[in-house]
Amino acid sequence: MPRGIRVKTECIPLVKQRKLQKGFVRQIDLAERVGRSQSVINFFLNGRTVEYLNFYELCEVLGFEVNEIADFEALASVNTPKTQKINSSSSDSSFLPSPVATPNSPSLTLDLEYPEGEVPLDSPFYIERLPIEQRCYAEIKKPGSLIRIKAPQHMGKSSLLARILQQAENQGNKVVSIDFQIADEEFFSDLNKFLRWFCDTVTEALAGNDRELLEKLLQQLDEHWKSGQRFGYMKSCKNYFERYLFPEINQPLVLGLEKVDRLFEYPKIYKDFFGLLRAVHEEAKRRDIWKQLRLAIAYSTDAYVPVDINQSPFNVGLALELPEFTHEQVKDLAQRHQLNWHDTEINNLTQLVGGHPFLVRLALFKIANGEINLANFLQTAPTAAGIYRQHLQRQEYILQQQPELGKAMQDIVANDHPVILTTEIRFKLYSLGLVTLQNDQVIPRCELYRQYFCTLIKDNQKTI
Repeated sequence: MPRGIRVKTECIPLVKQRKLQKGFVRQIDLAERVGRSQSVINFFLNGRTVEYLNFYELCEVLGFEVNEIADFEALASVNTPKTQKINSSSSDSSFLPSPVATPNSPSLTLDLEYPEGEVPLDSPFYIERLPIEQRCYAEIKKPGSLIRIKAPQHMGKSSLLARILQQAENQGNKVVSIDFQIADEEFFSDLNKFLRWFCDTVTEALAGNDRELLEKLLQQLDEHWKSGQRFGYMKSCKNYFERYLFPEINQPLVLGLEKVDRLFEYPKIYKDFFGLLRAVHEEAKRRDIWKQLRLAIAYSTDAYVPVDINQSPFNVGLALELPEFTHEQVKDLAQRHQLNWHDTEINNLTQLVGGHPFLVRLALFKIANGEINLANFLQTAPTAAGIYRQHLQRQEYILQQQPELGKAMQDIVANDHPVILTTEIRFKLYSLGLVTLQNDQVIPRCELYRQYFCTLIKDNQKTI
């Protein structure tokens, strides 16, 4: 018997477009409208099999006739004899599938996604951590707004930032994303080079494929920058935006700044640049031209270097700290990987890795892909033979390169109570995602890290 129905591959773009036309900007909006889980909406929008009744209801809400988008032909070829016809209007309850399919279901083709880096905008595996997304989308609409997203590595900062920028672009704003991690070292040698690189990068992104506009703006920037020797490069940068960029684009500009904590390594840069960001944010409160600028900043740790609270962007705007996935979110993600898991399996996973997004997603990917089962995963995960070996060895290498961090991590995993560390070491370990903060103390972020580093120390009889 057929187990459900899905959207034809060639109709998927049309269905996604119709969703937006009907006012459902996010998948969760459509899910709430029909009273179904977001995983059902994910399956429907990405051509995966869903229950008949869910399919019919979604078609009705989006204004489709079932026959317009239903992949009856593929369903028949996979699930029924070739001579059998599928009656799309059948109300026979025996045709209704179970709510969660399994990887072994013959009607289901797994289309998994390896969890690496930013989660694609159209991915069915992105988990919203409401109300965080809603707050960000509302805030980025406000003139002169500033959003700060803080979380350790692999917690989803880049994925959230990408969605904020997409939302801003859909609202008719100009959008520029800058990742400080990929900037060449030479640009951090002094403030002049850094701010000129910053202006060049924004200019090139705004001009896009318009070479004439790019040449015009860069010529203006070259001439304008000469004033920096007299008035200072911070003022030159600020005036360039006011006199040339804003009048040229004549619409709000949203800057997404990623991995800004890299600047903490450069005392000649961070104080002045962060002071500039704070200054233009404050200026938006009294000058209309700076209301055009909205900032979204992503970083891994608070400043562990001296920053004047009156010149810092890290104590203004909307502050968000990304939490780990909850039990229900992990369960939802398991369903999206088409794993028919119950609370017992979810608990077994989270007792080892918590709700850490990357660790959870990698486990679900490997298990759903048939590379390992849950029992073997739990047994091997904290070892060099487990699925996290590259991740764990990379963390180990970082600790070896910074002995003070390695020594601190050794103390943390050796204790069954929180450990007090210096501010810089505490924030660096948090940035790596290895620890959880409890006021001024820390504990291992999850049992996986405790077991791996404890075993490493014991087996090798050496410090990390």
